[in-house]
Formats: sequence, C-alpha cells, structure tokens
Amino acid sequence: MSPTAQSTASARRVVFPFTAIVGQEEMKLALLLNVIDPKIGGVMIMGDRGTGKSTTIRALADLLPEISVVANDPFSSDPSDPDLMSDEVRQLLEQGAQIPVDHKKVQMVDLPLGATEDRVCGTIDIEKALSEGVKAFEPGLLAKANRGILYVDEVNLLDDHLVDVLLDSAASGWNTVEREGISIRHPARFVLVGSGNPEEGELRPQLLDRFGMHAEIHTVKEPVLRVQIVEQRADFDQNPPVFLEKYKPQQEALQQQIVNAQQLLPEVKIDYDLRVKISEVCSELDVDGLRGDIVSNRAAKALTAYEGRTEVTVDDIHRVITLCLRHRLRKDPLESIDSGYKVAKTFSRVFGVELPENDTAQKNGIGQKLGVRSSELGVRS
Repeated sequence: MSPTAQSTASARRVVFPFTAIVGQEEMKLALLLNVIDPKIGGVMIMGDRGTGKSTTIRALADLLPEISVVANDPFSSDPSDPDLMSDEVRQLLEQGAQIPVDHKKVQMVDLPLGATEDRVCGTIDIEKALSEGVKAFEPGLLAKANRGILYVDEVNLLDDHLVDVLLDSAASGWNTVEREGISIRHPARFVLVGSGNPEEGELRPQLLDRFGMHAEIHTVKEPVLRVQIVEQRADFDQNPPVFLEKYKPQQEALQQQIVNAQQLLPEVKIDYDLRVKISEVCSELDVDGLRGDIVSNRAAKALTAYEGRTEVTVDDIHRVITLCLRHRLRKDPLESIDSGYKVAKTFSRVFGVELPENDTAQKNGIGQKLGVRSSELGVRS
C-alpha cells in the first residue's frame, strides 16, 4: 500500500470488510437487495445479541461506491435526478444556473434511542424567519441520511411516534417540517435498517408491516464456524490495513456487482404467471394489504439483477419470499410452527416445489435456498 493510500485509509474510520463476514446469509442478502432497489422498503433484523448486526450494516455502507452530489448541499441532492433534489437546487437548475458537483461516500446515519423529533426531522428558526424573512432550516438526521442508510438499533425500544415519522419519510421519500405556519420539505430517500432483540419487546404489527423485509439471525452453533469468526476478528484487530488489503479484490468485485445490478434492474422482467402465484401465496397466508405482493416482486427482481440476469425464476422467488412475508403473518399465540416455515410451506404448495420435511433449517424458515450462497459474496465460510 502506498504512503498516500495509507494516509487516506488512516484518515477514515477502519471498517470490517463486508466480504469477510462469515455466516448470517439472510441478513446479508436482505441488505444487498435493499441497496440494489431502495424501494423494497428497508430491512428489520431481529436476532440474538452479539451476532454482528451493527458490524454488517457498517460494512455494507463502507462497501458502497461513492455517489455524485451537489457540492455543499446539506441533503446530498442528486445533480441529475429532480426527485432526489432539494427545492433550492431544483430552482437553480430551472434558472439555468451551473450546479457544482462533488463525490462522497454513502452516508450511514445512526439514530440514537434518545433522539428528539427536532433532532430527527430538523428545526426551523422561527425568530430568524420572521425577522429576516428567510426560511432558516437546521437539517436533522433525515437530511443527513438522504441517499444513504439510516440505522436504528433496538428499534423495538424506540418511541412509536418517532418510528411513525421514520416510516412515513422512508415510504414517501420526503421529510416535511412545519412550525408556526412555515413549511419546509426536503428529499429523504434512504434504506431504513432496524435491528432488535425479540427478548426486549416486539414491534407493533402495523409498524413491522412497513419494513420491506424481515431477517432473522441466530448465534452460530457450529464450533468450526465460531472459531473462524473469532480468528477473522482477531486478525482484523491486530492489523487492519493488512486485513483490508487481503479482502480488497472481493470487496471491489462485490461493489462492481452491486453497481451492475442497479443498472440492470430496470430491464428485469417477471412473468405474469409468477406474479399471480406470488399473490396467491400472499392470499393463502391471509396477508393484510398488498405490501407483501409488491415487496416480493421487487425483491425477486433485485436478486435476479444481482446475479446478472433479466428473467425472474421460481428459484429467485423461493429465496426471497420468506424474507418478504414472514413478518406480515397474523400472530397466533397458540401456533407452534415458525412463520418462516409456514411461508415456505405455502410457497411449495402454490409453486409446486418440494420442501424436505425433515430439514430442521427449513422449519426455521432459514434454509439454504432462502439465503444467498456464500460463494456469490466471495465469503469464506
């Protein structure tokens, strides 16, 4: 590594590489698909403590390629897409002004549990607005997260009102702040990632339903894998630059794969019969609303684009449908069957795909088919 590269690397916070993360394929697949198509609606990751949730999300943000932004714009406005521009930038563009362009890393914003609504949404300086006649806006975390990733750890402990605000912004792509008759809005399109431990409380079903995908992660049981994870972490902590250099080829390959998938996504088609069968699965599972249908279609297309294809197959749907539907099923306290297994079982019946009855992993809804193959990520597992 050259001295210049070393100084650049040391200036930035060192992050564990995404492709070096062992296991947790469900979570990695859900995150990758949301990055390829942010309209999927985010990911809710529920699982045991110490299973690498935060590490994986930071690693993903670090992996993503730089984006072009309007220079000195607090909202990271896209210089070429009006839907991702602030009103001020759009006005400048309409007036024919020259828009200065810059490049920066995709932002990952951590939302602290104790954050106030003003900290999240931003505030308007009423005094300045009235005395000087200008809209004095202090941007919040939603502004910073535009075109990036907003991560809420322990989302099940977050105030319900704040969760509503986050989900509304994530769904509409805009944040509106109103104070004393003054209204300001700005783009707030981000990948919303929530994580939590089921032991610390469940999310309200209507809020859970707003997350596009739901990944369940568990502590790795295999001793060999556990040793490998511990050794990976020890190697990284001992000498981060050497460890990062070792995984640089895999990181660059995956980064390019994501960029290619984003470009290919508009060309991906899903056959009408497959769309009907997805809706049939949702209907049989008694899923409320149509979010399940929409997200399953989007996720299957994103996976197809990720693998460099343009035609969605039954296998693509198989690998994402549990992630898209398991959190949308009505909870029955007397039900002993895992919701993921229930989705997989219904899928197999509707699509005519056989599931191995004695496969314990399938009964937990986390079979190999529903994850992403380690070899596809360049992960050594």
